[in-house]
Amino acid sequence: MTFAVASDSFKDGDYLAQDHVLSAEFGFGCAGGNRSPHLKWSDAPAGTKSFAVTCYDPDAPTGSGFWHWVVVNIPPSVTELALDAGNPNSGKLPAGALQTRTDYGAAAYGGPCPPKGDHPHRYIFTVHAVGADKLDATADTSAAVIGFQLHFKALAKATLMGLYKH
Repeated sequence: MTFAVASDSFKDGDYLAQDHVLSAEFGFGCAGGNRSPHLKWSDAPAGTKSFAVTCYDPDAPTGSGFWHWVVVNIPPSVTELALDAGNPNSGKLPAGALQTRTDYGAAAYGGPCPPKGDHPHRYIFTVHAVGADKLDATADTSAAVIGFQLHFKALAKATLMGLYKH
């Protein structure tokens, strides 16, 4: 079998529901629920000691994309994240898992909110099977530093892509 990720919240290539879009309180002009989608994965490779989950928008007009969600040090026994696990107040993140800083500046899920009228943006949800028990990270570690560590420590990755247009 091949390492794979799926979701009860959306299918690969579908538009993300308003529930997953950035909420108005962030001031970017969107009015969604800002709830991270459900994700589940299977068939991790042998040697997997932890998982990491990222959500990245390669279409953001920044020159470097935009990181919407970063979760590391998910125990190897965990094979899914519940709906709204990215909300630090939900209590749904698995014990031992750590959310780190996104490009919104917070260690939490931040939903899609591309510029109004822009083309549909791609939101790449990736589950990384990691060959280390823990990444060297704190809640303030940047997504770029996490990405650097995952480049060298990930055994495999599985992706699911959602779309959103404002």
